[in-house]
Amino acid sequence: MTSAQPVPAARAGFAPPMPEIGERGSDGYIRKVGRELLMAVYGALRTVKMYPPDHPVVQKALEDLVRLTNDVWRRERDVDIRVTGEFIFINGTRLRLDLDNYATFSRIISAFRESGAGVCRVRGDTTTRDWVVFLTVLQQPEQGDPDGRLHALGTKLADANVGVFELGPFSAADAADAASQMQAKEAAKRTYAQSVSVTKDVINSVRMGRSPNIKKIKRVVQGIVDQILNEETSLIGLTTLRDYDEYTFTHSVNVCIFSVALGRKLGLTRLQLYDLGVGALMHDVGKARVPLEILNKPGSLNEDEWRTVCNHPWMGVLQLFQMRGQNDIPYRAMVVAFEHHKKTDLSGYPRHVRPRELSIYSRVVAVSDSFDAATSRRAYQTVPLTPADVLQEMRINPHRGMDQVLVKAFMSLVGHYPVGTLVVLDTFELALVHAASPSPDSISRPIVKVVSDERGNVLFPGTLVDLTERDAGGVFKRTIIKVADPDRYGIRVSDYYI
Repeated sequence: MTSAQPVPAARAGFAPPMPEIGERGSDGYIRKVGRELLMAVYGALRTVKMYPPDHPVVQKALEDLVRLTNDVWRRERDVDIRVTGEFIFINGTRLRLDLDNYATFSRIISAFRESGAGVCRVRGDTTTRDWVVFLTVLQQPEQGDPDGRLHALGTKLADANVGVFELGPFSAADAADAASQMQAKEAAKRTYAQSVSVTKDVINSVRMGRSPNIKKIKRVVQGIVDQILNEETSLIGLTTLRDYDEYTFTHSVNVCIFSVALGRKLGLTRLQLYDLGVGALMHDVGKARVPLEILNKPGSLNEDEWRTVCNHPWMGVLQLFQMRGQNDIPYRAMVVAFEHHKKTDLSGYPRHVRPRELSIYSRVVAVSDSFDAATSRRAYQTVPLTPADVLQEMRINPHRGMDQVLVKAFMSLVGHYPVGTLVVLDTFELALVHAASPSPDSISRPIVKVVSDERGNVLFPGTLVDLTERDAGGVFKRTIIKVADPDRYGIRVSDYYI
């Protein structure tokens, strides 16, 4: 069963006027101005809550919001904001959620949900008074069910003689989905965004010669451990972000997530998972001392540059030792920083002085590090391997030098087709792997999100399907026939996981 494209917002109880030909802007225009509009709504929400309406800061925020809203209205003859599950649509176009606008989206979605409103349509030019009244009552929801809160919101606007906004409820499907999935996904997104932010601060602090905030590192790792122990699927799904521009930071967070999840599968205690998480998050801290022109060089490194890169493990140890002088960083993190590029036969780098046995933590981080690095786009790797190909390479190539027991455990964790893999089904539908099958006997039949119909029409947000489902005759309803490249179909994998 497939899902249709999302119905444009504001189809709840009113019909939009027919536009004149040529007046409507493109999706590109809506995406650009829509993000600006949401940022203006977010800014006005905050200032209205903190200051009186006549405060200059409030007036400036409201004026910007009025200008943007009225510009869109005059061009489009429609300003239609719809909150669906975790997403925001303007005039039927879904706006992209990135790490840098996470707070904006989250605050607006929360305000709409708490008031019971799923749709807000602007019916004409707005004034600063219209917006200050609307944003004030939006942040003062009544008690009761969503329909009652929405009715109360409409009544308050009518009593204030503000009629430019027309409101509609969440759909029944949206409400049910929000009730069952929102809490876990919101917690995962919050944990991921905070982790990337803190990692960025740590790396930048080291580069500038400042002392990073160790307490923030501890809180981030604790959040990842708690999330993995409670509901790991949502957090692992966010590792598909693999932001090219933020690779240094998202990579460290992804390695931490994979390592903690693998450690949990191995039966480590909560305290052991915490130590493993700190080591994984800080495994590449030594790269903060490698010049950026070397790290971001698109071509091959010369001998001196490669030697500089190979020094980052022991430079990481020195950095962590200095940090330990001020606060408590587990010694295991230093061991991981030193060993994560060494192989099981002790080859790799850096060289060791005396015989040693690799720490189990270092072996876990090495597997997680290799998987995320090989599946990410970087300056010198513009076409990353597919997750399935990377797993195959890790399993069969002895030169990788990884602990094969841990590789098999990692494959069991992420499945034969890891989360984020685009697959073609025998129904000719395209699907993204959403989660590994809960059954160990069905590792090749994950839970997927169908993202296109049999004719190749891309669907959003897609429909979850368990590939172990059979028809009345006992035959599997869908089967994976091959792995595909998402870029070929214009699919941005992370859009389906945030």
